[in-house]
Amino acid sequence: MRKKNRRQVFENVEVVDAGAKGKTIGKAPDGRVIFLTNTVPGDVVDVQTTKKRKAYFEGVATTFHSLSDKRATPECEHFGVCGGCKWQDMGYEHQLFYKQKEVENNLKRIGHLDLPEITPIKGSEKQYFYRNKMEFSFSDSRWLTLEEIQSDTEITDKNALGFHIPGMWDKILDINKCHLQADPSNAIRLETKTFAVKNGITFFNPRNQYGMLRTLMIRTSSLGEIMVLVQFYENEENKRVLLLEHLKNTFSEITSLLYVINPKQNDTIYDQEIHCYTGRDHIFEEMEGLKFKINAKSFYQTNSDQAYELYKITRDFAGLTGNEVVYDLYTGTGTIAQFVAKKAKKVIGIESVPEAILDAKANATNNKIDNVEFYVGDMKNVFNEKFIFEHGVPDIIITDPPRDGMHKDVVQQIMNIAPQKVVYVSCNSATQARDLELMKSLYDVAQVQPVDMFPQTHHVENVVLLRKKTILDKD
Repeated sequence: MRKKNRRQVFENVEVVDAGAKGKTIGKAPDGRVIFLTNTVPGDVVDVQTTKKRKAYFEGVATTFHSLSDKRATPECEHFGVCGGCKWQDMGYEHQLFYKQKEVENNLKRIGHLDLPEITPIKGSEKQYFYRNKMEFSFSDSRWLTLEEIQSDTEITDKNALGFHIPGMWDKILDINKCHLQADPSNAIRLETKTFAVKNGITFFNPRNQYGMLRTLMIRTSSLGEIMVLVQFYENEENKRVLLLEHLKNTFSEITSLLYVINPKQNDTIYDQEIHCYTGRDHIFEEMEGLKFKINAKSFYQTNSDQAYELYKITRDFAGLTGNEVVYDLYTGTGTIAQFVAKKAKKVIGIESVPEAILDAKANATNNKIDNVEFYVGDMKNVFNEKFIFEHGVPDIIITDPPRDGMHKDVVQQIMNIAPQKVVYVSCNSATQARDLELMKSLYDVAQVQPVDMFPQTHHVENVVLLRKKTILDKD
């Protein structure tokens, strides 16, 4: 017979730190760690456990005896229910402290690396309204508050356009005002919902797979251009045209109005045909005079201002003189490759997504950059001896892999080539540390620069410069 997971209550627990994935940390009377979801370091609380493991507990604070001086008042009315921006209740200077601490801890504890003095984290000038891309989901069975559930009033308005409740794939929190994307994002979302309800355009039911409206994506650029993509599950042409025509006439600032008909079980659009209703099928972003074409499927850093800071740091770490052959691994749409090209002899970009490489080539042509070349394929297969022989041995490698980090074969190939410098850009310092440990016999960590791309969350980017050891160093 399975043992029941009995919940325990610990009183007067001091929250002492912030840990991985945005959780905070306290200590149980027996010394085991308690991971908490609703506290700030410095709070003193009573904790009810939700999970018990051999080495730790998970729990929530039920009573607050004293509040931390690190606390801040959340801006958003949806804080605490919405799954995003979980650090809004912590002052921004403290967010930066814990982000930098996480980077340093990961590099030391996972990578076992000897580190130079880490440059203070590059904070974001904008702490709200900094994202250039948002995706919202429709639902005909929105998340209900406890007050609504306990009320005797019949609830007739169950439509929602907003975000998934954490851990509940079929429940959507209806969003009134989101503080992540600048206007007119909120106006477009609210008007889309209001018009759809008024005109009987049905919202999606993910559990039973019916309804017309599925998702809404809004992209903006620093040039003032706006892309709106409406994803439909059911294809009712009259209602589809009615909604799109209304958005076109109401928001003249929309540069690109697109739609997708997606009857699949999942709402990913990367295998779907994108239809352009009006305007262009893309928008443009600009950085140092370079223009980047962004379509509905393009990857582009979601904080444009901080992306510029990130790329400047990457270029500075590379220390280019104009004579170097540079490889840009996981190049995406070639943004970093083109950003560093004017200071390099030649840049080779490699990426596994064919559409991204098409965008990279088109952007390079439009920007009149003739010393970049882009190639598509799985990194661990393409990045081999034959490829190096055909395109030249790199003097510097820039790598910006996904959250999972680099495949061990890619790490080994970098070691085989042994360029003088490697600049490693990462959105996950834990997998970055793992990869760097594999390279520490050949490379020293010369510089470390964390960058905050996502204020009010625990996420942090990190840039590391590796320098090849001299023979003397190895001895």
